[in-house]
Amino acid sequence: MTAEEELDSAGEPAEQALRPFAHVHAANAHLYRRVMGAFATAKRRFTIHLRPEDVLDHLTATGDDPPDQGVVVDALTKLEEWGNLRADPDTSRVTTVEDFHRARYLYQMTREGAAAEAALTAYDEALGRRGALQRVALSDIAAQLRSLLALARAAESDEAVAYLTFESLATRFDELADNAQSFMASLQRTIDLHDAEIEAFLAYKDRLIDYLEQFIKDLVSTGAEIANLIQQLDEAGVGRLLDDVAHRAGRDIAPDETEDFAEREFARQRLLWAERWAGFHDWFLNSPGHPSQSSLLRTQARAAIPRLLRVVSVLNDRRTGRSDRSADFHALAVWFAEAPDEEAIHRLWRAAFGLQSSRHLTVDADTLEARDAAPVAASVSWTAAPPIEISPRLRQTGHYERRGKPNRVIDRSEQRRFLAERAAREAAQTATARDALLAKVGQRAHLSDVGRLDPHAFRLFLGLLGAALAAKTPGRSEVEATTSDGSLTITLTEVDGAGTAEIRTDAGVFRGPDHLVHVIETRGRRPAAGETETREPAVEAAR
Repeated sequence: MTAEEELDSAGEPAEQALRPFAHVHAANAHLYRRVMGAFATAKRRFTIHLRPEDVLDHLTATGDDPPDQGVVVDALTKLEEWGNLRADPDTSRVTTVEDFHRARYLYQMTREGAAAEAALTAYDEALGRRGALQRVALSDIAAQLRSLLALARAAESDEAVAYLTFESLATRFDELADNAQSFMASLQRTIDLHDAEIEAFLAYKDRLIDYLEQFIKDLVSTGAEIANLIQQLDEAGVGRLLDDVAHRAGRDIAPDETEDFAEREFARQRLLWAERWAGFHDWFLNSPGHPSQSSLLRTQARAAIPRLLRVVSVLNDRRTGRSDRSADFHALAVWFAEAPDEEAIHRLWRAAFGLQSSRHLTVDADTLEARDAAPVAASVSWTAAPPIEISPRLRQTGHYERRGKPNRVIDRSEQRRFLAERAAREAAQTATARDALLAKVGQRAHLSDVGRLDPHAFRLFLGLLGAALAAKTPGRSEVEATTSDGSLTITLTEVDGAGTAEIRTDAGVFRGPDHLVHVIETRGRRPAAGETETREPAVEAAR
């Protein structure tokens, strides 16, 4: 294409392809970003144009190493070429003919430059955001759900109030989810000790653990309330509120050439809000085989605490002088750096990494004396060096010592008999504890009527109670749990107006809210005398 063809109808050069992100990977990317930051600051102050000296003043005020004015002018020129800035002639301060012919410009950001700067700012903020476990957001979500429940139970719903409440709920929920994800990611980086100062981490550890414990406590209590409110909204007819919100959201849609544009927009909005409500369910309500997101978050937060404590233990071990591989290599690197000469470095290398001569080619005193009298340099080839005499047996067999008969096989029958007897005793102990427990609560009974239990039966009963309480969800008055092998099943039922039950054991008194409890044996025949059975994890505590 010729130069004439590149001119448009007005005689101006054809517009070049804009590259507003070119300054990000240019050689002076840091300077270009600072210059664009000056224009972004001016835009926030409602300033449209900047002169080169204005940009230089901003860089001097915000940086420790301000550039020369010529460097700033060159940067402005490049940014104009890439399409980030636009230059207009500056004639406001022309007083002579020489000033008129000297190039003076006013610069302002173009639409492309402003969009690129906004995108880069959002990118930097997303990378730098640490996130937070927003305890206040949980309270806000519960308050908004209570407002929605009142609307759902009202005879006539307020469409505007429902729309604003759902919008606020969705916004708060998005903030909670995004901040929780960012916080857990930053917490994992902290635990991995990436670029972490030991003293700063130890001081930060206590505050972080307190923060996690408070959030876990609030997530358990407020999360249960939120789950209960969601269930009540489902029962009260949340679909009617979703219809109102969809109508409100699609009311201002611009018409198109079709007749059913309003119905299509309502269907789209209704599907969108139904998906958001399903997201609330997935976050706070468990489903079979799919724990809720709040449960997963609670598990991650709980697991982070022992990981933090393990990191603290490792740091304390390092500070008290206990040896580990990283500390050893660090000390070795210091020794290499402080070595007086290259010969000392080689000796240190051989001592640290065991690079010795071939261990099977040992020499005697005569060979050493001959080598001292006539040293052989390391650069001499082995074909030209004097030979080393070795043992004939080594040449024939590869070993100095004669191979003898193999070691005697150790008889382990006594140890196997001991293990078998121990397994039989443990199986009998478990069976006895199971029988004692079934005798107490084999029929439906109150916890307060169980009475005294021996230590083994109490440990077994305590494990079953823990499994039942873990499976309990808000709104359920009766829960059933089974051991992993299916041998025992416990049914736990709430009792209205129940008091406090007490179970006495040799270790102390167990107290808790009274329930109806029923434990049955669901597995087949128990082993007879002399037989052994496999211990299941749920009843191993009865040993």
